[in-house]
Amino acid sequence: MKHQQSGFTLVEIAIVLVIIGLLLGGVLKGQELINSAKAKSYAQDFRTIQSALYGFQDRYKGIPGDLAGANTKINGATLATGTLGDGKIDGVWDTVTATNESCLAWQHLRLAGFLAGNTINDCTTGSAYLQTNADGGRIGISSTMHITGMTGSYNICSDGVLGKIAKQLDTQLDDGVSNTGSFRIIVRATAPAASGAAVVPSATLPDDSTPYTVCLSF
Repeated sequence: MKHQQSGFTLVEIAIVLVIIGLLLGGVLKGQELINSAKAKSYAQDFRTIQSALYGFQDRYKGIPGDLAGANTKINGATLATGTLGDGKIDGVWDTVTATNESCLAWQHLRLAGFLAGNTINDCTTGSAYLQTNADGGRIGISSTMHITGMTGSYNICSDGVLGKIAKQLDTQLDDGVSNTGSFRIIVRATAPAASGAAVVPSATLPDDSTPYTVCLSF
């Protein structure tokens, strides 16, 4: 007795292929929406921190971290070491030193009510005090940033940003060119910059899947 071997018809195969195509399209579209949302979140970080700094300056006539007499003007604030009241935020953006102005800037902004977050200043790696972005990368602020052609009194940097999102940010916030303007996509030899590693502008468009540090000057 012969058994008839059956298989998929062309119509059935076509339906399966259409379904697979729709699923892949949905996944890709979903990833695109996620990346777009992250880019907006990163951009909002920059805008929020700028607004907080200007609001702080307007209220206290000084800069967070650099404010002379911060320990008497803001309840619970710690006074930074170094030159205070010169209008600069001393220390690298990713400092690991708790008494640096670039570390204490976050405490001052939070205690003053301009930002939310932990107020026990601890800038060591992994600390709950650190300001972070949507992917958990560190955010820092400083006046100590030496990139050729990059001007401004302050620099906000955000770490661990994928190249494809960094490019979106550059278009949203600046000129869309990675190594010109007020927004730069940079690479570092080692991390953190507090170790003395040079900060170098990326001369070419960044690789989409590689994480970078992005910095905005203002």
